[in-house]
Amino acid sequence: MSYIPNSLEVRRQMLDEIGVADFADLVKCISPDVLLDRPLNLPKALSEFELEKQLRELAAKNAVVTSNFAGAGAYDHFSPAAVDHILLRPEFYTAYTPYQAEVSQGTLQVIYEFQSFISRLTSMDVTNASMYDGATAMAEAVMMALTHTGRKDVLISQAANPNYVKVVRGYLAGQKARIRIIEQFEGITSISGLKNKLSDRAAAVVLQSPNFLGQIEKAAEYAEAAKSVGALFIMGYDPLSLGILAPPGECGADIAVAEGQSLGLPLNFGGPYLGLLSTKKEFIRRIPGRLAGRTKDKNGKPGFVLTLQTREQHIRRERATSNICTNQALCALAATVYMSLLGKIGLEKVGQLCLSKAHYAASKITTIPGYSLKFKGPFFKEFVVEGPAAAGTLITRLSRKGIVPGLDLGRFGLGLRGSLMVAVTEKRSKDEIDRLASELAAAA
Repeated sequence: MSYIPNSLEVRRQMLDEIGVADFADLVKCISPDVLLDRPLNLPKALSEFELEKQLRELAAKNAVVTSNFAGAGAYDHFSPAAVDHILLRPEFYTAYTPYQAEVSQGTLQVIYEFQSFISRLTSMDVTNASMYDGATAMAEAVMMALTHTGRKDVLISQAANPNYVKVVRGYLAGQKARIRIIEQFEGITSISGLKNKLSDRAAAVVLQSPNFLGQIEKAAEYAEAAKSVGALFIMGYDPLSLGILAPPGECGADIAVAEGQSLGLPLNFGGPYLGLLSTKKEFIRRIPGRLAGRTKDKNGKPGFVLTLQTREQHIRRERATSNICTNQALCALAATVYMSLLGKIGLEKVGQLCLSKAHYAASKITTIPGYSLKFKGPFFKEFVVEGPAAAGTLITRLSRKGIVPGLDLGRFGLGLRGSLMVAVTEKRSKDEIDRLASELAAAA
């Protein structure tokens, strides 16, 4: 079957109805210099069996990774098999967008439960139905702060994820807003640097903890400083760290944002992922995207609807709080299933495993002559290593043996050229960590 299974007769009828002689008449407005003037020269078509065989041969050429210690916002966590199984259940299928509440109760209930779980996890009042990813969640939080305060200065920690900061810059390009970077010192955001930049022009202070460099920040200090000038405090977090660390709500956050990939989602070559955005109740009408609520129908039966939609662009148009009009529903479902399967005790256990294994790895690596930790502060599951060989060299050498030892920080412009950031999740075994240390020693 051809890609478009229309017969010549059907195509002729369509052209006649449109009122043109042939397909070329439909595209004659396109400049000739951008049109392909030769055949595509595609190879001969393959049967399904032949194509599958060729794809398997190509896949066999991929490098096999046995141990992945890379992180920086995308982590190799374990996801129970039940997550994928439940995603495929027909109860969660719908042929309609959740805007048609009467035919999408399953989807709306999942969104409601997801919002409830994240709100409890973060100790925040309200959570929306998800953003595209962690970067857009941070950018949307900044937009909320600008709208709420009417101010134009945004103070962002230098230790925040640089990729997230790029997205924030993109969002603010047309907003006449100014981003001011708060310097980091020894891997920690400078509290004195923040206070020196704070003024009554500040709309928001943005901090991540654990930050991009893996260090745990004293978030409450930054929240207090932000509130002293009337700015909102936006806190980025790692969802799995909240099994053992204080949640954003207890740290004084006005808005809490995160990447939810670690909640049951595979690495997926970089996406799709899941942006988490929670806030205080007083900012509920500023929150972007979808928000599911629980109600009762005329017969008193419980039901679920999208609520407070007056903030959205299909109603408020140019006065909408955001141009995001969808959510990562399937990813949010996966996160909901993951959190329900693990529960409070399970999430705490995962956090403890990440913490203990990361510190074991750090202690093993720093016993190797020439290797040391770049920063001395407390960390959760990531830490920065300096060694006798540059990070890029180590990654190239160890990758040939099936080990991704971490991430080269030289690419982010943070003055950490040659440094290696290592992430250790609950999936990394003692044998894998010992092998990493052994291979690093050999590479030295």
